[in-house]
Amino acid sequence: MSPTPTKESTMQPITPCLWFDDRAEEAALFYVSVFPNSEVLNVSRYGEGGPMPAGTALVVNFRLDGLDFQALNGGPGHPFTDAVSLSVTAPAQDDIDRFWDLLTGDGGTPGPCGWLTDRFGLSWQVVPPVLGTLLADPDPAAAARVMEAMLAMSKLDISALQAARDAG
Repeated sequence: MSPTPTKESTMQPITPCLWFDDRAEEAALFYVSVFPNSEVLNVSRYGEGGPMPAGTALVVNFRLDGLDFQALNGGPGHPFTDAVSLSVTAPAQDDIDRFWDLLTGDGGTPGPCGWLTDRFGLSWQVVPPVLGTLLADPDPAAAARVMEAMLAMSKLDISALQAARDAG
């Protein structure tokens, strides 16, 4: 049986709400297992006579490393697209590798330039903070080499990006 925590969320001004067909609770439990300092805050459930079986999660409030989210089981018809993604800061290659492996596991799919889609269809970017510095190198040729290297990658490789910058 899945846990049904009752912690209250602190009110942040804007809370992303993710629409799932019927796997909101499964997704929230997965996401809190991936990111540190994360937890399910509470789960409200459909009652008798609702559009889903009684006891099915309606809304799951959860926190990912300090940021609150809602997951809604709203039924089919509103799939995720890569027009909206969650960007994960991964400072070291080990962090990139860990997040990448967990988020693409069990049916997720890698994409280009550090993007991926998890098994629930949600798009993510796994990006090292150094990427912005490398792309903004004052030497336009170095920055162009970094861009070219990044465009050829799926999972980002910090060493390869740095080597591209230094290849001039």
